[in-house]
Amino acid sequence: MCKIQDCILIVTEKKKRDWALRREKGKGTSEREEAVVNASLSNSDINNRRKLILGEAKKAWDVGKKRTEYLSRFFSSDQADKQSFKTNVPIVTYEDIKPYIDRIANGETSSILFADLITQFIRSAGTSGGQQKLIPITIESFEEGKYHRLLADIVVKKCFSDLDEGKSFYLYFSKPDMKTPSGLVASTYSTFYSKTNTFKNSLAKFCISPIETILCLDNKQIMFFQLLTGLLQRYEVVRLGSIFASVLARTIKFLEDYWRELCCNIRTGYLRDWIIDPGCKNAMSLILTGPNPELADLIQQICEDKSWEGVFKKLWPKIKYISSICTGSMSQYIPLLELYGGGIPLVSPSYVSSEACFGINMKPLSNPFDVSYTFLPNTAYFEFLPVNKYGGGKAQETRTIDKPVDLENVKLGQYSEVVVTTLAGLYRYRVGDVLKVTGFYNGDKTTEEDLSKAITNAKLILEPFGIMLTAYSSYSDTSSTPGRYVLFWELKMKGSNDLPKLDARVMDQCCCIVEESVDFTYKLFRKDGAISALELRVVKHGSFDELMDFYTSKGASISQYKPPCWLKSEEAIKILNPGMVGKFFSPKTMS
Repeated sequence: MCKIQDCILIVTEKKKRDWALRREKGKGTSEREEAVVNASLSNSDINNRRKLILGEAKKAWDVGKKRTEYLSRFFSSDQADKQSFKTNVPIVTYEDIKPYIDRIANGETSSILFADLITQFIRSAGTSGGQQKLIPITIESFEEGKYHRLLADIVVKKCFSDLDEGKSFYLYFSKPDMKTPSGLVASTYSTFYSKTNTFKNSLAKFCISPIETILCLDNKQIMFFQLLTGLLQRYEVVRLGSIFASVLARTIKFLEDYWRELCCNIRTGYLRDWIIDPGCKNAMSLILTGPNPELADLIQQICEDKSWEGVFKKLWPKIKYISSICTGSMSQYIPLLELYGGGIPLVSPSYVSSEACFGINMKPLSNPFDVSYTFLPNTAYFEFLPVNKYGGGKAQETRTIDKPVDLENVKLGQYSEVVVTTLAGLYRYRVGDVLKVTGFYNGDKTTEEDLSKAITNAKLILEPFGIMLTAYSSYSDTSSTPGRYVLFWELKMKGSNDLPKLDARVMDQCCCIVEESVDFTYKLFRKDGAISALELRVVKHGSFDELMDFYTSKGASISQYKPPCWLKSEEAIKILNPGMVGKFFSPKTMS
């Protein structure tokens, strides 16, 4: 249970600074911005993801000859392997693939770039490459992004208790959709995500603002409505946030300009005449149900204070942290948010772009000038293009000095531009961000001792049936999303080598006991759907003898051999799988 919980790559978008000095002087960003990366990933996990991504090229050929026009320029279907891919497919920028994207936007088939159906375009903000772009997405790429957000939230929950007992005050803004000639919609990511069932179905759980106040297209009304909603429900707010720190800075300015009008609305129970959006007015009628002069007086007293230091904590007294991306150019807002937060932790949860989800912050409580992100393997296939050591910030300021390297071959101290191959038709695409490799990171793992203890607990229910567990091992199955852990058990009857009769109810119970006995992180990931149900494969007697023969044939000594707790070799897994006589699972969801 270590591999799926392992973290892959850490990106820190600021050098270590003297935080105390920053706070004292209140300075913003330095002239030079850097994105810093730590890397750690088992070769097995990297290879699994590489195979999946590179397999997309082959899949395109399997469904029809030359169905993916772009890839057909570089290699044929029988060349869909890692080396052919890296040798023949060029590293590109948006300008290189724009003609293909334009053709899809104008009505030609998605298979110009990708075998799967492209469902929509995301309009990028243009901050990474300096221009707005149309980035294709598919159902699968959206699903991958969902787990990225889920994992980031899980990590934060480990640092703050009782988050589920309150609500989040997140500021979301929408922009009008744009329809391409093909009929495909092009939206900003926040607008697209706000309209998904994923967002709508979970909105009541985590977001205090009604959906109507998020989908309104007038920015002034959006800001006013969401602030009004947040103030009316101030005692329910446990976290405040926005995607980028710049939005929170804008919120502070808006609050300074409009707090009197907000208090007036709360005091009288009526909205002002300039507020005209019908959807928002209807939604607000369920929240602003009547006059509340006591609340208006309290907010007025807070806002009339000469110093607004700590105003967020005063307005929302139960707030536990502020969530916003505050790295890169957003770090200029850190002193402002620290001032108005009054000591509330500032959490930068993730590193994302329109092209891909890169990583999450595994140390949410680190100081905001030293934030690190851990790259996730199941969002894209990452390569790194080394650049000159003076690089930092954006790719156009750098000069490439070497060939691209895979994740497992990055070097400490090296600056690199990140290159992605995505699940939506971007192949070896230069995002535009330059990162610096600074170290390796390993996240919380379930140890061999943890697994042994869990299996010891589970096998107790087999003893009354005269069944013995003679050997076990495990591996992480990342061939699908979300991944799962697989256990191999070799069972026999006491006093004989006969295969026991396997009662599905009893074996399923074994799976449940194993899951209940392992570490907190695993259970948290399972409950949030980031890890699939545990799978237990019972193998016939003698299967683990074959496994021993395999390892001794590779040079291991029989006298020193011990069965591996975690299988890292695909060959070893292939030895055990043919001996499988039964397959069992824990429940799909973990209570």
